Amino acid sequence: MAEETPTTSPRPSAATNAKVVAAIDCGTNSLRLLVCALDPASGHAEELDRRTTIVRLGQDVDRTGVFADDALARTFAALDEYMAVIGRYAVARVRLVATSAARDVVNRRQFADGVMARVGVEPDVISGGEEARLSYDGATRGLRALPWVSEPIAVLDLGGGSTELVIGDDTGQISGQSLDIGSVRLTERHLHGDPPTTAEVAAAEADVEAALDTLELPLSGVRTLVGVAGSITTLAAHTLGLSHYDRERIHRARLSAADVLAAAAEMTR
Repeated sequence: MAEETPTTSPRPSAATNAKVVAAIDCGTNSLRLLVCALDPASGHAEELDRRTTIVRLGQDVDRTGVFADDALARTFAALDEYMAVIGRYAVARVRLVATSAARDVVNRRQFADGVMARVGVEPDVISGGEEARLSYDGATRGLRALPWVSEPIAVLDLGGGSTELVIGDDTGQISGQSLDIGSVRLTERHLHGDPPTTAEVAAAEADVEAALDTLELPLSGVRTLVGVAGSITTLAAHTLGLSHYDRERIHRARLSAADVLAAAAEMTR
């Protein structure tokens, strides 16, 4: 899929006590920016700017254990662009969260110094468990009001370096697990052809099955599965027959298990 087209709003229309804040999500494959006007009293957030850039920060990390110089250069260039966007708003606070790739590397300090020089904050390298919790909170916010959503809800966050699976119910109980399988990690490890060979696909599937065998979550009672991140949106776009990213059609699209399996099979041919 192509990168997400930026969406912008020139100024907040929220209440005057709203604070403008910015969040940067630095994943293994992509960098995401969200600027919003947040009302601390009500919790209401008005989106002002949203954009995604493919930077492949985790390039070769599974094999080398370090961030490559060109991957850092791509990421820092995108951060420069994001800070130019943030500069258009009276932002009170910026938070940058880094996930799987930043957890795995030995040259994390080089990455952190580059972030500090551009953004002015230390990157918050969160654990897999915290990543799972945040994914669940973001993915399920507002979902319970939809008539077709039943609990317990499971959220599948299929990232570039890791995959988080989280289950929650109406009591507020949340349990999750982070698995070291992601689109970039498995592509670099196994999927060298385009399209990949049958043997390459089988090797990737074996890694996925081995990781799933370690799951300790009660999946049998799940009533709704919510998928997030780039691989999921690509599957949705393929199933919907889209030629380009269309957030309005992809967001909250409902796919059957048969649709997902068919799309995955077609995309590996």
